[in-house]
Amino acid sequence: MTTERSSMDTHVKMVGPVVRGLDPNLAEAVITAIETDNPDADVLVDDQGGYIRIGTPNVCRMTRASLEDALGRTFKLHQLEPQLAGFAGRMKLTDDEVVWFLERQD
Repeated sequence: MTTERSSMDTHVKMVGPVVRGLDPNLAEAVITAIETDNPDADVLVDDQGGYIRIGTPNVCRMTRASLEDALGRTFKLHQLEPQLAGFAGRMKLTDDEVVWFLERQD
């Protein structure tokens, strides 16, 4: 697992959330949860101050359990949506996880 806090690699199709930088605790918890839930993926973090782009190649998964562990409190995943400035890829949200993925790989 690698976390790079630099620009995203444009040669690899990355997917994942773009979190508003207003709540640094939530942003850090999202990064930690994504690192936990994607142990075999390089997690790239691009902190632009006002927003933080977090991405992994092709598929990015984040579970409610990992996010709650990182936050140290309960958190319903639908509460994340207002904190998203956007995301890369498609997003599938359930009560227990969020998955960002490519619709197709070409």
